[in-house]
Amino acid sequence: MYEIIGAAIEVHKELGSGFLESVYEEAMIYESNKKKNPFETQVKIPIFYKGYKFQKEFIADYIGFKKIIVEFKCIPCLTKVEEAQIINYLKATKLKIGLLINFGSKEKLEWKRYILT
Repeated sequence: MYEIIGAAIEVHKELGSGFLESVYEEAMIYESNKKKNPFETQVKIPIFYKGYKFQKEFIADYIGFKKIIVEFKCIPCLTKVEEAQIINYLKATKLKIGLLINFGSKEKLEWKRYILT
């Protein structure tokens, strides 16, 4: 997890705030490759309801080390809405660790870790 946060800090230090999510995602791909951190981006995740698989899937921004789901944001500050989103993503994927990384904060990189037990 700290490798992902370190890469995000490096990206934010270099780019600052103000770009679209897609720019930060590409920079995270660059940093992850450079650091040899295993990852996948734009991963399609199926959604189930009472055993029924929806046709609609959600797309995870980034999954690191095959166990950490990461959601990138570019907003002034993280809110309960984004928190609910990452928690639902964890439930849908059955993963235990999630990171919200917000590149939109003007002061510094904002990140928050979530662990489901």
